[in-house]
Amino acid sequence: MKALTILQPWASLIQIGAKRIETRSWTSIYRGPLAIHAGKGATTDVIRLTFVEPFKSALNAAGYRLFSQLPRGALIATCQLVGVIPVYKITDHGVYQWTGPDGRDYRFDLTEQERAFGDYTFGRYAWLLADVQALPTTVPVRGALGLWECEL
Repeated sequence: MKALTILQPWASLIQIGAKRIETRSWTSIYRGPLAIHAGKGATTDVIRLTFVEPFKSALNAAGYRLFSQLPRGALIATCQLVGVIPVYKITDHGVYQWTGPDGRDYRFDLTEQERAFGDYTFGRYAWLLADVQALPTTVPVRGALGLWECEL
């Protein structure tokens, strides 16, 4: 299965369903199952984000009160990567919807919370995530840059 390493707290925001759009500086032609890996790294600025809204409320609602409670260095969820689009396609209208090749209707709303959880500057890409499922237990594994293969 393909995997994507994402730093905390963003990885857990995806895991708990508070974040459905991951913003990246690069695009991908890959679509399909994707494992979410919580990276090990952390900076003081990132840790501070967990005490600021809307990060604090979203994480607290899921039972994460401290940064140290967030899983790191492990696979924490799976999802479907259903699209990768330039961010302007969603920022221009605040919503992106279409019928995917699987025949399902998809809609991604750029709410204030979603906007706060990503970097929507021009030239970046919105990775659209659907069907997120938290793993019953985290799976410790070393991450990697880009999309990488994992066994799950």
